[in-house]
Amino acid sequence: METILMMYTRNNLNCAEPLFQQNNSLNAHFNIRKKTVWLIHGYRPTGSSPSWLQKFLRILLTEEDMNIIVVDWNRGATTLLYNRAVRNTRKVALTLSGHIHNLLKHGASLDTFHFIGVSLGAHISGFVGKIFQGQLGRITGLDPAGPKFSGKPPYGRLDYTDAKFVDVIHSDTNGLGIKEPLGHIDFYPNGGKTQPGCPKSILSGIEFIKCDHQRAVYLFMASLETNCNFISIPCHSYKDYKTGSCVDCDDFKNKSCPRLGYQAELWKDVLKEKMEERSLRTIVFLDTNGKNPFCTYYFVLSIIVLDNTMTDGYITFKLINQHGIVEEPRLYEDSKSLYKLQEVKILAQFFNDVINISNIGLTYFQSSDLQCPTCKYRIQSLKLKSFTYPERPPLCAYNFELKEHEEVFLSPRTCNLRKI
Repeated sequence: METILMMYTRNNLNCAEPLFQQNNSLNAHFNIRKKTVWLIHGYRPTGSSPSWLQKFLRILLTEEDMNIIVVDWNRGATTLLYNRAVRNTRKVALTLSGHIHNLLKHGASLDTFHFIGVSLGAHISGFVGKIFQGQLGRITGLDPAGPKFSGKPPYGRLDYTDAKFVDVIHSDTNGLGIKEPLGHIDFYPNGGKTQPGCPKSILSGIEFIKCDHQRAVYLFMASLETNCNFISIPCHSYKDYKTGSCVDCDDFKNKSCPRLGYQAELWKDVLKEKMEERSLRTIVFLDTNGKNPFCTYYFVLSIIVLDNTMTDGYITFKLINQHGIVEEPRLYEDSKSLYKLQEVKILAQFFNDVINISNIGLTYFQSSDLQCPTCKYRIQSLKLKSFTYPERPPLCAYNFELKEHEEVFLSPRTCNLRKI
């Protein structure tokens, strides 16, 4: 079984070069002082080259001046017998360890290595990490393979102990991917099972089988292609997340919510701290669009009421920009009990970003058995905060009234910090 290492840098973006020359000397284009990304594909039953590969290379090298090593283990991955490809993953890892030892002799550092493994490639990355006792800088698992790895102990699959930082994106947990969390942080876009925009019928052929599985790859690439932050929210389950039970990132102290993709490393220290101090894995959720670049935009609306009469109701809102364009969100909430002076937070997802907000349209609905059309409900404050772009200043409105089923339009202003 042959494993080929194809090296790319900004000097040879369009044409791979061997990492080592015939006399075992290091390619002159490889810079030991720069980051090295190892890109490892998964199971290839037909032997074809991954359709995403060239685009992935270009995006990575646009983002950062780095070394990229594409690990071509196609001969081990091309078989109709999936079990054979699974067995080959450890052989590939052992072969890679030999090449890594050679790189270390030339002055390279394990700390600068970032392994990005797709499907079976994620577990290969983990096996390499085990050989080097968790000293690799980072491993990113893009929908690590589930069949033959689900339920296995840490030594039999990718695990957070395999590198100094391990982040995992799960996009097909009820198909080709693995459900259980494996990393310091595990992202479950759209719940991790089925992805919007993917075919729902087997009549769509191979796309029906691989679309959800490959979405992790395309989401990671989109995190580099766009200015969209794939903000992800810690929660016990996707069900809790969808009902608005999780609407903050207080565990991350002065940092905002973690971001899926290349930027996840910015949260490395706080995630490792949580793992070491409390043995807490961080599981996060987000919802995406169905088309590239998959962006959606999150806002949180916080409300403090002045009386106890707003019980078991719910609030809807819309945003209007300076051009009068109305954006309606998807709201993550069940009925909320709005108690006196207690802050209630509502998470909302928009398919378009709303930058210059001129008005907030707010409507209150009381539960059917408590309706009071003539009642007025006093609100002490309202605060609107962008989750996707936390650097934007929050907007506030103060001291207003709501009536049931009656929409109120507010003109928010930058918050008075002494009031919030």
